[in-house]
Amino acid sequence: MKIQCVGIVGAGTMGAALSQKFAQEGLEVLIVDREEKFLAKGLSNIKSTLEEGVSRRIFTTERVTEILGKISPTTDLSRLVNCQLIIEAVFEDLNVKNGLFRHISSIVPEDTILASNTSSFSISELARAVSHPERFLGLHFFFHAAKNRLVEIVKGDKTSEQVFDNMMQFMQRIGKDPIVCKDAHGFVVNRFFVPWLNEAVRIYEEGIADIAAIETAACRTFGCSMGPFALMNATGIPIAYHAQKTLYEVYGAFYKPADKLLQQMNSKSPWEIKPEQIIDWDVYLQVSERLSAVTMLVCGQILDKNICTAGDITRGAGIGLKWRKTPVNIFNRLGQDRVIELVQPLLQKWDMTIPRKMDTNSWIPDYISVEKQDNVGVLTFNRPEGLNAINPMVIDQLEKGFTQLEMDKQVETIIITGRGKAFVAGADIRFFVNHIKKSTIDEILEFTAKGQKLFDRIDHSKKKIVAIVNGLTLGGGLELALTADVIVALDHVLFAFPETGIGIYPGLGGTQRPIKRVGKNLTKFLIYSGNMIDAKNACDMGLIDKVVSWDEIGGLFENPHELTSAKKGPSQNWIDVDNFIDGKTVKNLLEHSSKASEWDWLLRKMVKKAPRALEIAEKLIDAERGPASELKYLKEIFTTDDALAGLQSVGKVPPKYQGH
Repeated sequence: MKIQCVGIVGAGTMGAALSQKFAQEGLEVLIVDREEKFLAKGLSNIKSTLEEGVSRRIFTTERVTEILGKISPTTDLSRLVNCQLIIEAVFEDLNVKNGLFRHISSIVPEDTILASNTSSFSISELARAVSHPERFLGLHFFFHAAKNRLVEIVKGDKTSEQVFDNMMQFMQRIGKDPIVCKDAHGFVVNRFFVPWLNEAVRIYEEGIADIAAIETAACRTFGCSMGPFALMNATGIPIAYHAQKTLYEVYGAFYKPADKLLQQMNSKSPWEIKPEQIIDWDVYLQVSERLSAVTMLVCGQILDKNICTAGDITRGAGIGLKWRKTPVNIFNRLGQDRVIELVQPLLQKWDMTIPRKMDTNSWIPDYISVEKQDNVGVLTFNRPEGLNAINPMVIDQLEKGFTQLEMDKQVETIIITGRGKAFVAGADIRFFVNHIKKSTIDEILEFTAKGQKLFDRIDHSKKKIVAIVNGLTLGGGLELALTADVIVALDHVLFAFPETGIGIYPGLGGTQRPIKRVGKNLTKFLIYSGNMIDAKNACDMGLIDKVVSWDEIGGLFENPHELTSAKKGPSQNWIDVDNFIDGKTVKNLLEHSSKASEWDWLLRKMVKKAPRALEIAEKLIDAERGPASELKYLKEIFTTDDALAGLQSVGKVPPKYQGH
């Protein structure tokens, strides 16, 4: 069933944000609430957010008008009959939600998908109020839902596989990053996030630190921009209290809301937060360890019950909460023994046993998923919080997954794809920067050599390899895609080799494999310019084989065997680029930059690149001795000042490269 109209019941903070998101995606939206005043407030919130987007040049005024035109407010629930998907976003009151779903399910067609945005109630329990529970599931979004990409998809005990699969595809289509979790109170993120908020209040209650100090310690420990008290002020103290109360009623005394949390809610006032202060080290350590211990303990309980994977916890914290240091990161940094030491006081105080999965092996995130259906195997990059960037752990998991499918005699075709807004956004920059700073360049060489070996195996596999490129494809991601026999891309995808602009050169086949598809001159163009090119231009160039829409992509996974490489020459525009570069060295091109011509745009880009990186790339392309030849200059390039300056500048203003 194609979803064209979405019904949102509840015009509060979450309902308004969801309405905005679906309207931005071109869908018709019906927003419903009990009274006109609530609808007016919800629409006002949407307008304010969109106008802020205009001031930040995210939207034009015309685009705002278009989005608002997609949203229809009403107090009449009967109008929901025209919606294919209905999401409940009302206050966390079980009786209210049950009554609402009983009414809605009685008036809408039986194939309408019904969902709850509940953050704490059981989906299976809520489904009892629905006449067709197989069409019911949980879709738990995060603040601000129009901007935050995370959604938890929760199956009830009667949710059909078809409904679940439809929602997985639909959420990815509208730009969400879904994580799948079992039906358990609090699901994944709120299960550890709400106790984190509550523990911050307990620390304040016990007089260990004031609110400002707790905010500072929390932000530094978890790498977040807002501490627990600021977050409660933003999302609503009553929401935090009622979510914690629900967990307490289900899971016991450890989850009991702090007395001061109840008092603050009853006062109907926000927490008073003073400006950040210099914090005493001992106080910082106490707060940091307490918050870490609570988070580790709850995440251990989540893993014990197989509610989700360690990777899902990472994705939940990284995407949903914007924590740069996720619980899994912290666990692996502290180590198993230290974590167990930190949680012991909590176990003693609340008379609990330590979760069985407090061991290192249980806290390894799953960055590569492996699936098989009939004779098709699928390798999916699932690290959306890091744009699916490649690091040693990702390479290890990719190698393991590929080996599994390659050795499976039933598998004829292997599909490589990504989840989130990137296919693969290159190598993990932090990995390079850390090792350059530590002067452990050999670690970079080892990682690259291992990646080279794996990519070569994929390139020469006897299985048919299909890259279904669904998002941003940069550097190492494009190098991986080029190992495939057939490359298919969604129409919104962007491709680039940005390496020379950050002080290095492509090292996983980027100077060699494109030559087979587009020739040496266009390979030079891609690497010298670092230009982002869209899927249509990539296809016109001959870099990829086919451009598809979201409506077509499902069929590719079901039947990829008929896909073939286009093997076509470049269009006239790209022939012109090829002719311009032909016969010119990097030196010639840079010298040409002082002369006015139609190619000024390219030359202006080149003069901003790292000179040594350009020179090495040129040597490698001209020699055309295969991907392994790229290893020759790695040590040299990663020990240049330009490499460190360039890699550290990602997302910032590029440096002026010195050439040494």
